[in-house]
Amino acid sequence: MTDTDLLSIRPARAEDVPLIQALIHELAVYEKLEHEAVASEADLHAALFGPQPVAEVLVAEYAGQPAGMALFFINFSTFLGKPGLYLEDLFVRPQFRGRGIGRRLMASLARIAVERGYGRFEWSVLDWNTPAIEFYRSLGAVPMDEWTVQRVSGPALAALAAEAG
Repeated sequence: MTDTDLLSIRPARAEDVPLIQALIHELAVYEKLEHEAVASEADLHAALFGPQPVAEVLVAEYAGQPAGMALFFINFSTFLGKPGLYLEDLFVRPQFRGRGIGRRLMASLARIAVERGYGRFEWSVLDWNTPAIEFYRSLGAVPMDEWTVQRVSGPALAALAAEAG
């Protein structure tokens, strides 16, 4: 039996929320951002399975064991006039790495983007995460060096919102 035979990728179900939260926590620890991972199971359930879901998750299982996930959502390109798929988090548990799970998750996301008629598939990666960057290059990804990510959150977000009156 090969690794491919032992691997399955499936859409998450509501009962997967505790697993998804655990995988997000494991990713946050790996990225040294554990202090920022504050999403509760209720938050995730509402975002993924509530009346207006805003994100989706693919769950990877290896030999019946939860091995990883990809959490994604739809964005929009005004230049293309089409939606796009944005990968928020890709995570494979350390004991399952090197078995093609990350590649299969990425290929599954690419297939979703193509099947839905999306114009692009994109994500961000921490600049120190050399293994991830090398993996993404092996998939044909190219850096968007001329772009930088900007963010407003917490008190700055509240202050900016207050300006709207």
